[in-house]
Amino acid sequence: MGCDMAATMGGRSALFKLQRGTMLGIMRRALAALIFLAAPGAAQTPAPVPAVPPAVWDPAAPYITIGQDEPGYRSWYLAAPWRAAQVRQFNDYLTTSQVSGIVPTWQLFRTATAWKDCGGQPFEIPPTSEWPHIIQTLRYVRDYVVPAVGPVEPVSGYRNPNLNQCARGAPESAHKTYSALDLVPLRPITREELMKTLCVAHSEHGAEYNAGLGFYAYLRFHVDSTKFRRWNMDPAVAAMCPPIVHPEDIATVGQPLPQPPSPATVAVPATTALPLSTAPQPAATTVKTPERGQPQ
Repeated sequence: MGCDMAATMGGRSALFKLQRGTMLGIMRRALAALIFLAAPGAAQTPAPVPAVPPAVWDPAAPYITIGQDEPGYRSWYLAAPWRAAQVRQFNDYLTTSQVSGIVPTWQLFRTATAWKDCGGQPFEIPPTSEWPHIIQTLRYVRDYVVPAVGPVEPVSGYRNPNLNQCARGAPESAHKTYSALDLVPLRPITREELMKTLCVAHSEHGAEYNAGLGFYAYLRFHVDSTKFRRWNMDPAVAAMCPPIVHPEDIATVGQPLPQPPSPATVAVPATTALPLSTAPQPAATTVKTPERGQPQ
């Protein structure tokens, strides 16, 4: 009977045994069905959009080309062994004059934006005879530019006469005597706000530093210490800026001189009669002092 049971069970179990190929086919169809059911849900889920990093604020970029950036400075510095001693001497001079650290020293050696087109050097250490001229300019930047608009980056400093001419600088440019710096602000600011902010500080304190203030394209502006003046401001902003009056130019703005007091009239006593033979005297005329700036 045990043998009959085994035979019966073996026969029945054989009915439930599928061939390997048949089983794989069933599994493939089941998997395909699951994928089909999951596909609509997957299609409805949008793919994540990669985040776009915000643009880096770099206002110096329009004016600085490869070679005039920091890696370019390192290459220029190492290209001539004697430059190390000159840079050290200049650093010591700034420290002695108490104007070191206002901006990175290497940026003070930048020449002109058009240095490459002119076949010039991206950096140049000015002659030592010109070093004193940059001190007052740096003082003004430290005292009234940085407090007003934040840190700044020099994009042009000393230009030798040949480079200045090629770069279309003014014939009497303050850059030729190392009295001027062209700068850009490192904190986000609009051109209008930059002008207004610097104009207020310049109107109040520029004269004592003999500071000149000018504006160029975008956010580039000029500071020197050769003459108290201002130029290239947008008309709308210039109208809100206090006008600059030079002491030597005060006659040109119609400032009147103080008028002298009128001579006192001598009262004649009522009881005193005038002689009949005395001829009447002409009325006294008052001589007016002309206003300054008007023809004498």
